[in-house]
Amino acid sequence: METPSQVKNDLHMTEADLVDQLAAHKTIGEAPREELVWLASHGSLRRLNAGDVLTAKGAIVDGLFVVLSGCIAIFVDRGAGLRKVMEWRGGDVTGLLPYSRLVSPPGDTVAQQPSTVLAIPRDQLREMIRECHQVTSILVHKMLDRTRAFTSSDLHDEKMISLGKLSAGLAHELNNPASAIERSAALLEKRLDDAEQAARGVSLLTDAQLIAVDRVRESCLSTSSNGVRSPIEQGEREEAIADWLADHGLDITTAEALADTSVTLEALDQIAGTVDGPALNAVLRWTAAGCSVRTLASEIHEAATRIAGLVLAIKGFTHMDRAEVAEPVDLKSGLSNTVAVLKAKARSKAAAVVINVEPDLPPVRGFVGELNQIWANLIDNALDAIPQSGRVEVFANRERQRVVVRIIDNGTGIPAEIRERIFDPFFTTKPVGHGTGLGLDIVRRLVGHNDGEISIESQPGRTEFRVVLQAAAIDTAGSRA
Repeated sequence: METPSQVKNDLHMTEADLVDQLAAHKTIGEAPREELVWLASHGSLRRLNAGDVLTAKGAIVDGLFVVLSGCIAIFVDRGAGLRKVMEWRGGDVTGLLPYSRLVSPPGDTVAQQPSTVLAIPRDQLREMIRECHQVTSILVHKMLDRTRAFTSSDLHDEKMISLGKLSAGLAHELNNPASAIERSAALLEKRLDDAEQAARGVSLLTDAQLIAVDRVRESCLSTSSNGVRSPIEQGEREEAIADWLADHGLDITTAEALADTSVTLEALDQIAGTVDGPALNAVLRWTAAGCSVRTLASEIHEAATRIAGLVLAIKGFTHMDRAEVAEPVDLKSGLSNTVAVLKAKARSKAAAVVINVEPDLPPVRGFVGELNQIWANLIDNALDAIPQSGRVEVFANRERQRVVVRIIDNGTGIPAEIRERIFDPFFTTKPVGHGTGLGLDIVRRLVGHNDGEISIESQPGRTEFRVVLQAAAIDTAGSRA
């Protein structure tokens, strides 16, 4: 791509014309004319065609740019493709502003249409600050506005990325209980039909026979010896029951349903000694169907309870009804909800995530949604760092008037040479497409917004992030303030 032409003055614009144009500039036009003359005499005009790059990602920003006409925008890739995060039109300023620590932009700054900018070189900015007090004051305010805009954009993008991870994990977590409900409900209808048909034969039994049947049913419903069988164990059990049924001249199709219960061959022998003939077939079929119905109903209830728990955890994590001002926040609830929504990721690595909260831990004063975002980012990073079957431990303890949350993982650790940079925006050690470099920057900002502090200690096999928050005050009446 050809570089934009750089000339001291446009062929059709004298320095006086340029000063007049600066006087009409929306941002700096109110500055004294002598300061505008300084800008005109020390700057150079740049003509940009649509698509020209003013400053490339990673390149050093070589000066202050006063946009005279056209439109310029910056595009940043934060893991989901390029997105325009800010644009500047005629009347705006961009580039290196006074007192800014900007070295290189997070993305390419590209002309969206033919544009003209007045560029003040980087090495002239100190002199500009000395000579152009009003212009400098205006630009400092613009720098603060730009910082707020980028911060808001970064936070929004990081929240969307977190929401994407959360949605993926939630979909996985909900799929299992939802499938269990669907499967159990379908089988429940079939087993109810079996029970209704078998009940007709059972109704003709004597009182003594019914007592024996009840004992077998109790044996079937007992789960103490059932546990979770492997496919091989289940197959062997079904085969043994089928052999027993065949030896007694009974219908072996009942074997599968009986094998799903805890009934023993000894219990089958006992009922066979009391009930025989066609009635025994009906009894076993009715018993298996009744036990299966109860088991399926229990599975449906358990799955529905799990779904309800997940929904409650999500509501607590996102805090849909969060307050607009800082309030007392229960850390145990927030940490538990965060671990719940990250359970799928932990399970995928066979990882243990342990929470240890000090009894009677006081609440902290803060914004519950922001605190949950902090825990989510730190625990998610810890899960990324640990090996398969690794371990993440979360501790929350009181230290005087403060509450300390420590998140510890047994991963490879963070090398000393990059430890000071991990909170820098856009710095990441993850592969391309797996990290935006914004997570820990967002964490640092959110911790600060909640009047807290964050620090890190790391060595091979142990990394600890330490977040210190102020405990919520207690008024004289004993209530949380």
